[in-house]
Amino acid sequence: MPLDQSFVGRSWPATEPYLVGREKIREFARAIGAADVEHHDPEAARALGYADVVAPPTFPVVITMSASRQIVEDPALGLDYSRVVHGDQRFAYTRPVVAGDALVCVNSVDEITSRGGHDFLTTRTEVTTADGEPVVTVWSKLVQRGAS
Repeated sequence: MPLDQSFVGRSWPATEPYLVGREKIREFARAIGAADVEHHDPEAARALGYADVVAPPTFPVVITMSASRQIVEDPALGLDYSRVVHGDQRFAYTRPVVAGDALVCVNSVDEITSRGGHDFLTTRTEVTTADGEPVVTVWSKLVQRGAS
């Protein structure tokens, strides 16, 4: 069953704020091998002009993957997550994520297409502070492989 095209342009309510912790940033940085001092040492980060440790550029996936459940778990969309593979990820930053940020996500569906028996779902997540300051826009493309 193809994905429901009526989801294109749909947005969901903002998520609850996610408080970005210093240790979460450090754990993520270690997990991906990001050894730069600004990801681990608050004093080094401050010396570089940040308020606290700064997250590696791909850190928002920690927040956006969870937030995207609003979309992928909606049964009306018709997505069979057991057939999904990750197709693409893009980030457009307004400013870096730093420890102490309280971030919220607003999810939208930008595009649904079908090619070669596979469905392609492009989502966009606007990540802002709880006060509404833009931080990063994250696009993700999920590919639902054909049933055969």
